[in-house]
This record gives sequence, structure tokens and C-alpha cells, in this order.
Amino acid sequence: MSKTILITGAASGFGKIAAFDLAKRGHKVIATAEVYPQMSDLIREAKDSGIELIADKLDVTDSRDIEYIINKYEIDILISNAGIMEGGPIAEQPLDLVRYMFDVNVFGGLQLAQGFIKKWVNQKKAAKIVFTTSMGGLWTVPYVAAYCASKHAMESIAEGLKTELVQFNIKIATCNPGVFGTGFNDRGVDSIFRWYNPEKNFTPPTAFDGAADSLKDQLDPQSMADTIVNVALDENSNFRNVHPKETEDFVKQLQAEAWTAKS
Repeated sequence: MSKTILITGAASGFGKIAAFDLAKRGHKVIATAEVYPQMSDLIREAKDSGIELIADKLDVTDSRDIEYIINKYEIDILISNAGIMEGGPIAEQPLDLVRYMFDVNVFGGLQLAQGFIKKWVNQKKAAKIVFTTSMGGLWTVPYVAAYCASKHAMESIAEGLKTELVQFNIKIATCNPGVFGTGFNDRGVDSIFRWYNPEKNFTPPTAFDGAADSLKDQLDPQSMADTIVNVALDENSNFRNVHPKETEDFVKQLQAEAWTAKS
């Protein structure tokens, strides 16, 4: 059965791949992007690919955008995928960058979800939300602790929503990507050096020596987009969906080790 699916952060990465794949399957897709040039690119690329979808502007930090989108569309599934990464040592990271990251990754996603949830409850409509979180929502990656904190927050919010909304037949799931080559992780590393100055900051430059190696063998994002699509369409999906399996096993090992770690 065809579904109406709204995807945030669909200008690139997992969101874009998932939007196009869902549209190819015959679903009505509203692919949203932060700014109008991205929206125009989506329209053009979909047309060139012979894909029918709706592109619209949605900056999840803009309350007017959120209100407009909630009022305009009736949807069955929300894929809350928009997110940013600001990297760097949490001991020194500028707080305005941390606040903005939480505005995008946490408050924007929550405000949009609340708006659609209220509509669904009033309409007595079964529906689903899939949050793209991160493996960093389940453990803390060194030197991106603030980003991981925002994803930990979304994991907690998703768990709360799952419990609260069972009675309304609204399902919640999370998708937790490992390290995939969308460019997202690379830009997160780039963001550090827009403010970090070894002459002013006490964190030594050697702290970032492993960054390039950690990004060397990133995975093909298609398989993660496939996971997001499958979770969105599966009426009996797992709540938490870490991909790939190797990342799931690694995270579980780290979570077990946390119980015996010393301060």
C-alpha cells in the first residue's frame, strides 16, 4: 500500500537516497531541504531521473517552516533525518556551536515530531516516525562528544515517545548509522578547524592525528539508506536499528565495558 512519507534533510546523504528510492517504489514522498537552492536541486535531479516527488523547504530550526509544513501535509510516516555535526574537544568547544547543533539535531526534530503527533492523535490515525540518530547516540566518539550528546538526547526522546504513543498506534524507531561516506563525517572533522587554534587552545594538535585514518574506509551509504527505507515501511520493525552489524557488535561491547571502566 502506498504511503505518504516526509523526509527531512533530503538534500544529500541518506535522506536523499531514501527519498528517491521510496519514490521509485511508488510512495508519495515529500523531500525537504534546509534552503531554497537545495530544494531547486532536488526538483531538477528528480526530474532528470524520471522520479516523481514533492520537494519543499524545511529548516528545522525555523518555527515558521515547521508550522507551514505541518499544516500543509497529511503524512503517514515521518523520517526525521536532518542533522549536523560540529566536532572538537567538548572541554573547549564554543558553546554557541553546541547550542546550534542541539537546535538542529534535537529541538528541531522534536518540534516537528510533536506537530505531526498532535495531528495524528486528533485524527486517530496510525502513523510512524523514524529518527536517524547515530552509533554516537549509543556511545561517545572521542572529540565529537557534543554531537554524540545530541544524538543521545534523541535516543532518549525516541524511547519516551515509543512508550507514550503505543496507546495511539503511533510507532517510533531509530536508525543508527556507523561510518558511511556521505561527506557528513568529513565535514564534521572540517568543522573543528574553523575555531580550533593550537596557539590558543590547550588540546594538543596530536589529538586529531587519527581523524584522517578513521574516515579512510567509510562505507557505501546505499546500504544505510536501504535500512532506513526498510525500517520506515516495516510495520513490525525493531525500535533500534544499528547498521552495519559490525557496528552494532562494537557498540554492545563498548556498552558492556562501560560498567567496569574507571574514572
